[in-house]
Formats: sequence, structure tokens, C-alpha cells
Amino acid sequence: MNLSIIQSMIDALDKPAIFIRPDYSIQAVNQAYLDTYQQPVKLGLSRCHEISHHATEPCDRHGEQCPLLYCQQHGRSSSVVHVHHTQAGLQHCDILMRPVRDDDGITLGYLEILNKVEFAAAGAGVNKMVGVSAPFNRMLNLLNRAASADISVLLQGETGTGKELAARAVHDASQRHDKPFVIIECTGLSEALFESELFGHEKGAFTGASHAKKGLVELANGGTLFFDEIGDVPLNMQVKLLRLLETRSFRSVGGLQPKRSDFRLVCASHKNLLSMVDAGEFRQDLYYRIAGFPVQLPALRERQRDIPLLVEQFLLGAAEHKQFSDAAMQQLCLYDYPGNIRELKSIVEQASLIANDNLIQVEDLPQMLQPRGSEQAEPGNSICSLEELEKYYLAQQCEVFSGTFEQLASALGVSDRTLYRKLHKFGLRYRSQPQ
Repeated sequence: MNLSIIQSMIDALDKPAIFIRPDYSIQAVNQAYLDTYQQPVKLGLSRCHEISHHATEPCDRHGEQCPLLYCQQHGRSSSVVHVHHTQAGLQHCDILMRPVRDDDGITLGYLEILNKVEFAAAGAGVNKMVGVSAPFNRMLNLLNRAASADISVLLQGETGTGKELAARAVHDASQRHDKPFVIIECTGLSEALFESELFGHEKGAFTGASHAKKGLVELANGGTLFFDEIGDVPLNMQVKLLRLLETRSFRSVGGLQPKRSDFRLVCASHKNLLSMVDAGEFRQDLYYRIAGFPVQLPALRERQRDIPLLVEQFLLGAAEHKQFSDAAMQQLCLYDYPGNIRELKSIVEQASLIANDNLIQVEDLPQMLQPRGSEQAEPGNSICSLEELEKYYLAQQCEVFSGTFEQLASALGVSDRTLYRKLHKFGLRYRSQPQ
């Protein structure tokens, strides 16, 4: 296969594409690729990492997974998300790398096809997922893959990790993006309201039904139906939900005629649904209906590199233009955020209100983020009160103990209630502490 054939092949693609030799040199490029990047491409001389990363070495030497290296090692296609330097600035790109072989099976080089991830940003961006860390990029790769198909998606992750924003990203990047995105809050949805909310009702169907009302399922026709915290749907209502998902048909309350709705299904839960299946609390058949494509959202403590970007994002909406000092930002990056992104946003808002100046200092941060070093009385340095000693010891255990809140209380020889009261007294918080 000569280069003219390869050039014709990539010219036919509507996405940015290049053909690369094993030494990373670009041998062929299409116009979409040239339009994407600022740096000019010199065929046979320019290397892919020079154009995309402005780097003199391949990306695997800078902590990223190199798709070309993966192809060389495994002999198969690779897919990763990287942040590239483009004409529009830093941009998340979903890279698909494929080996190109001749008739004898000899690898001639590698075809790289880029797909820009429009729902994510490498800096503060309105209504976009923000981050650059490796766990964040791995999640983007999965979300982008899921969006391209009509498969049901299950988003799993701790509370506050951004599951609703991820669900909307899947919708916005799908073929249904111009149709409705309808959210069903499963928490607190009683059996009495379940059918009426989901399926709607006819006039006079029950006391107070003075007019007919369309249900959320019907409103989602053509678009995406998002069940938030689906693990909270009671077991006796799960069979009705299963029937809807299997047939896409339903009857409104008080109605006789069946209706149909064509929707894309996305669900989310902070609970371990498979454990609930084993415990008999969640139907197994329903689980496999909703978990066509599971995506795990990383906790914020796994995305330390993203914290400054998220802080910048949250400061955008503030009335006053404030920013965090280097020391304050360092404290933000050291905290493990049991409440994840939602907790970080709350902390940023609190500190912005407390700070009297535009530069937010360490002392403006909530108590649990205050440094516990030389400023704090430590045993052995000087005489301190028993209360100070207790505070220091509890703060230390909150950092190093790895079990649950109940296990920590048991290890300390106190009741859950006593431990909760002591932590509250000292302005401390354990990662799994109940609200």
C-alpha cells in the first residue's frame, strides 16, 4: 500500500486524521487535521506529539497512555482521550489509533483519527465537564463511546461526582441531542406518585385530577430519559419499570389505550446495585436491562490535578472576582472531599463569602481544611490540655483510619453518637460520617 492510497483514504474522512510511521513521524494528513492545529505539519518530519502536545517526546513519557505504543505492543487498535493544543485552545480529543498492514500482514504504520469531545473542557467552561487528569480522561473516553450508540448507560459513582452532568453529556453528544432530556428523581418517589409521574393521568382518574397530564416518559419521546438514583426505586415498583423498558409501552393512569415512547435510557446510582441484587433489594433482570454500558465516575480524591480547574469554574459565577492564594489552593488540593465535587463547590462559595479581600487566604477556609501542623498543639512539643490532645488525636485518626464511621467509633471505644458529637465539637469530619 503506497502513500497515495493512504492519502486518498484519510482525505475521505470527515474527521481529523493522519498516517504515522512507528517513529511518530507524520506521513499523510487530511485538511480537517490541518484546520484543527496551529502548528504546521511537515510531512516526513513533524511528529504527532509535536503537533498535538507541543512536546519533544512521546506522550507516554509525560504520564499519558500513548495509543501508538499500545498498538505496537499489542498489535491491535487503541482508544484514549488526551488534551491537545488546537486552534481553539486546549481541547479534549478522543483518539482512535489503528495499525495499517499490507497484504502480507506487515505493519506499515498507524492511522490516527480524532474526535473532539465537545462536552468537556480543559479550563473553566459553562455547562461542561471540567478536568485534565487521567481518571477524568478515561471516563470521557467511555462517555464518548456510549454517546455514539443508543445503548442504555448506567452511571455509577459516589454522591457528588457529577452523574447528572455526565448523563447530560451523553445526551448532548448523541443523535438525540435536539430532543428532550428528561430527569426522573427516583429518591422519594412514592408508589402513589410513581405511575402518575412516569405515565401521566387522564382527567378524573383520581381525586384532584382536574385535567389530563402527560407523564415524563411521554415527554421524553425521541430524547433521553434519565433515572437519577435508580437504586432508590422500591422493589415492588421495579417490575413496572422493567415492563416499560422492555416494551417502551405504557398506559396513563385512568387511560385504556396503550401509548409508546421512543427514548434513550440513562440511569445513575451511588449505590452498589450488584450488591443490592445479591441482597434481593434490586431485580437482577432490571439491572441487566439498565446496565448495558456501565461507566464508573471517579471520586474527586482521585482527580487532585483537576481541583484548581474546578475551583476556577466555580469562581466564574461569583459577583466579585476572587481567587485563592497558593497556600489556600494547596490546602484545597490536600483534602479528600467525601462529598466530592459538590462539597468542593460549597467550600469555594463559603470561602468566597468569608474572605474580605479578593485573595482568599488559608484562614478563610472552613475549619476542616485548616492546616494541622506547627500551628496546632502536638503532643511532645509542649504541655497542652487534654482537650487539645483529644482534638489532635481525632484529627489524626480521621486522616489515617480506613474503615467506616461505625468502625472508627468502635476502635476508639465510644458510641457512634459520642464520636459524632466530638467531631462536631472540634470542627472535624470523617469521610464516611453520616449527615
